[in-house]
Amino acid sequence: RNEAEQGHAFSRRLARVYWQAGDPSAATRTWRHVMEEIPKLKHGSTQSRWQVAIADKALDPLRDLILLDTRPEHLLRVLEAGTVSTNTYLRRIQNFALGMDWLPCPIVNPRQWPRIRHGERRGITHDEHERIVQREVNPEWRAFFEMWLMGGSQNDVSSLTAEDVDWQGNTISYRRQKTGTPVLFGFGEQMQRLLESLPRQGALFPRIVELHEKHRAKHFHRRCRGLGIQGVSLHSYRYEW
Repeated sequence: RNEAEQGHAFSRRLARVYWQAGDPSAATRTWRHVMEEIPKLKHGSTQSRWQVAIADKALDPLRDLILLDTRPEHLLRVLEAGTVSTNTYLRRIQNFALGMDWLPCPIVNPRQWPRIRHGERRGITHDEHERIVQREVNPEWRAFFEMWLMGGSQNDVSSLTAEDVDWQGNTISYRRQKTGTPVLFGFGEQMQRLLESLPRQGALFPRIVELHEKHRAKHFHRRCRGLGIQGVSLHSYRYEW
């Protein structure tokens, strides 16, 4: 065992010498540098999510730690103190450092990386949906909740415009903001009546589209809390429909 540990330590020293020879900044590059570089390459909501992710308090022990001085136990302790989000983003941070050639090899091998265990997820029930709609007094918010019967993402639904509606073909078409994938959604009489109550030009939800997604989520959460509904979020509509 001692021989194996000594061999591992020697391999790490050799890798460090090799990496420093080709990259003078390797001796001082910390995880803070890696975390700060990633959001610069992102845009829109993805950039915002990364900015929130790297502010995670669980990552604090790593920020000023030099990459080449990092051992597996350093990452494992962070994962133990963090959440599912910590696990998800720390794996991506390590992969980014590897992709930039800032690390000679993974600190924690992908096979040894702790599994991500999400909490229970469920779709919203029809009864819960009806109670939320009936409780909502603001017409725009009520229509927004009803439009979620499409099963679209929060940003996609809030960004729909009157020009996305084809009244002749009874369809709604748009491109997903996250992936650019085209979406074509056919609607019936119920959705038609809803669409007829919305603006005939420009944004269908002119006030809601201006809100950050976290504020839309908080509004929904307040409605659920007032009705005693637990375990659902706006994303629960996608699980159901």
